[in-house]
Parts: sequence; structure tokens; C-alpha cells
Amino acid sequence: METRPDSAARRRRLRSFALGGVLGAAGAIATARRASIRSRRPRNAPAGLAAFEDAPCFLEIVGEEAQRYREGGGEISTGPSNPT
Repeated sequence: METRPDSAARRRRLRSFALGGVLGAAGAIATARRASIRSRRPRNAPAGLAAFEDAPCFLEIVGEEAQRYREGGGEISTGPSNPT
């Protein structure tokens, strides 16, 4: 026969296992629901860094770098784009 402390320890382990299983299942369900929700970004909108390529600040920096390249005889200068 089992002694009292052994059965109490077994119940604690079983309860911990059951709660872990319930929490794990809830997390899996929540993740599946989030994955199925459509993104707010339109399908034809660029993703990642491509989304910034038309931004005025990006175009300004690219223009400055091109100007420095032309002025430097084909060498790229690594100075700041906005010297202080």
C-alpha cells in the first residue's frame, strides 16, 4: 500500500501535469487563432524594408550618397548624411 506522503506527491504531480496540459492547449489555440486573423496590411503593399524605399527620408539619403559618389570620383564616403 502507498503511504500518505507518496499519494499526496503523486496528486501534486498529476495536478501540475494537468494544469500544464491545459495551459499548453490554450496557448496552441490562441496561436492558431492569431495566425488565422488576416493582416491589416493590404496584399499588394510591400513588406519589410521595401515599405520604406519610397519614403522621402530614404530617397534623400540615397540622393546624398549618389552625389557624394559622383563628387568623390567613384568612391563611397562613409561620413554622416547630416553633418553637424
